Amino acid sequence: MTRFLPIALLAGCLVLGMGSSAHAAEPEQTLSRPKVIIFDVNETLLDLAPLKKSVGQALGGREDLLPLWFSTMLHYSLVETVSHEYHSFGEIGTAALMMVAETRGIELSYQEAKKAIVTPLRSLPPHPDVVNGLRALKADGYRIVSLTNSSSLGVETQFRNAGLIDLFEKRYSVDSVKKFKPHPAPYQAALEDLGVQADEVLMVAAHAWDVAGAKNVGLQTAFIARPGKVLYPNVAKPDYVVSDLTQLVKVLRSTPAR
Repeated sequence: MTRFLPIALLAGCLVLGMGSSAHAAEPEQTLSRPKVIIFDVNETLLDLAPLKKSVGQALGGREDLLPLWFSTMLHYSLVETVSHEYHSFGEIGTAALMMVAETRGIELSYQEAKKAIVTPLRSLPPHPDVVNGLRALKADGYRIVSLTNSSSLGVETQFRNAGLIDLFEKRYSVDSVKKFKPHPAPYQAALEDLGVQADEVLMVAAHAWDVAGAKNVGLQTAFIARPGKVLYPNVAKPDYVVSDLTQLVKVLRSTPAR
């Protein structure tokens, strides 16, 4: 039976803006080449810089409050999951932004908060390594899919605007199970639909809580150490730690086929 990750897991891994993790690429044990690679979307593939600017403007120029907003949004997505409630990630993000504004004495309406989040989220640019990295992985024969806490419609719009739509076989959202990562259900639903075993799949994310959730289900995991991202030390380490998709491609090319 899969063990559910405790809320305490997020305490050390949702904080943004800290120093980067070490960039060691090799796994601690020999792994078989995965058949499928699942990618997280926001921050892993897409750059949040435009969102940081928009949220900062909504908060009276306080771009430094983006980490607080993001961690608040993730916190309450987990609260909804464990209390069997469900609102979309956009709805939770809007509520979280209003909460941050209120704690800082900043007046912000629901519509203003929603516009500050939804508009830039739809057109986030990919990180510089993403397009070539994905193309290389597809050329190497991997099935490429995504799994996000965002809505199905939201990620489709993001991928179209970022020029990534044709690089993915499938796009999975927590909409289907109404439980947010790192709960086991989203990962398990993707595995079932793909028709593969957990150890045949590699989950790639720039969030320690996401790779921890995937590892908990039995997936191979790769942590992309985007600037400001660090690992949570109280859970099992991911199988790979890389600086970007370019390095991930190189590492996987040295992994033996199953």
